[in-house]
Amino acid sequence: MPRLATLLWLVIAMCSAFLESTQAGENRGRVELSEEALALHSEALVIDGHNDLPYQFRKEGDGAFRILDLRRHQPKLHTDIPRLRRGGVGAQFWSAYVEAEEYSGPAAVKATLEQIDVIHRIVRTYPDVFEMADTSDDILRIRKMGKIASMIGVEGGHSIDNSLSVLRLYHRLGVRYMTLTHSVTLDWADSATDERRHGGLTPFGEEVVREMNRLGMLVDISHVSAETMRHAIRVSQAPVIASHSSAYALAEHPRNVPDDVLRLIREKDGVVMVNFFPGFLLPEGVRASSEAFRVWRQLREKYKDEAKVREAFEAWRKEHPIPSGSVHHVVDHIEHIIKVAGVDHVGLGSDYDGISLTPQQLEDVGCFPYITQELLNRGHSREEIAKILGGNLLRVLRKAEETARRMNSP
Repeated sequence: MPRLATLLWLVIAMCSAFLESTQAGENRGRVELSEEALALHSEALVIDGHNDLPYQFRKEGDGAFRILDLRRHQPKLHTDIPRLRRGGVGAQFWSAYVEAEEYSGPAAVKATLEQIDVIHRIVRTYPDVFEMADTSDDILRIRKMGKIASMIGVEGGHSIDNSLSVLRLYHRLGVRYMTLTHSVTLDWADSATDERRHGGLTPFGEEVVREMNRLGMLVDISHVSAETMRHAIRVSQAPVIASHSSAYALAEHPRNVPDDVLRLIREKDGVVMVNFFPGFLLPEGVRASSEAFRVWRQLREKYKDEAKVREAFEAWRKEHPIPSGSVHHVVDHIEHIIKVAGVDHVGLGSDYDGISLTPQQLEDVGCFPYITQELLNRGHSREEIAKILGGNLLRVLRKAEETARRMNSP
């Protein structure tokens, strides 16, 4: 068995929480890792579409990288280098995220540049582990070297402050996708979780999509309204992605992707990368997380001090828990997307270190092999699993690069 597969056996000990899925109304039992699954996982290119680790440096105020040493186990986080290795992660989109409710205009641009800087500094701090990837070929080259190919996704169009020049600057700094909105409706695009003012995109929003196509930057429709999803797919000349979204048919959260949009994504040859947050996976979770989002906004209006907001919210959340679900529920969403859109149009977008709760047996980045095992358990072929783990996103990146070359050719 390959050396990495041997190391991945450690996942069993690191992700050993007993399944108590009765919280979600069922108990399908614990997924047990096999040598076949671990070997397959170690050979595959595992690409995670969304990880919010850079935001944790911002929360900790760790500008000098003294508090969060990623070579050591970080019990308060979902991500560190040992667990990335155990999880077999070959490529990672790191999120450059700043709160849409808190940052707008030039302040959003400044804060986003700071987050992009954090990502570059992570890569420079651990050069034997990470390397920035600009292209799909870079991903393969870096993965072959045994490193984790690192890319940047800007999470929310508020970060460009209505400026295509800022968008172009982000691309030069390594940004390879932008989520069109976060939680707030913009001057040019409707969010899934705010007032819908435009019926999708405005003419400037269409310009943003076209410029992203020209740059080779993936258009990300996570967080946007269903109307914005459809509009962006219609305008885009390249495949679009949902970097961290799940299936609306299984959990009716406005963040999730409806079946008709899944079919449009198939027609555009895009990919939906399943989010691991239980609030987007389970009907009970949708109800609980929607209420939590409402309470969070109320507390932000009530308290101006961020620490007080978090303290009050944590107290409320302890009294109103969200059911956690399990790896089974994540694979349910993967299989639903396969049923509607096809196996070529689904991937993984964990949202680790950006979510407050994880499914059981997917507690951190070291647990990705459990998805491989459950896909094997459900009869998926090695080729299908390799596509889901990362092959599909690699194809979409290549097509976006081809679109950019065509649009920029004389």
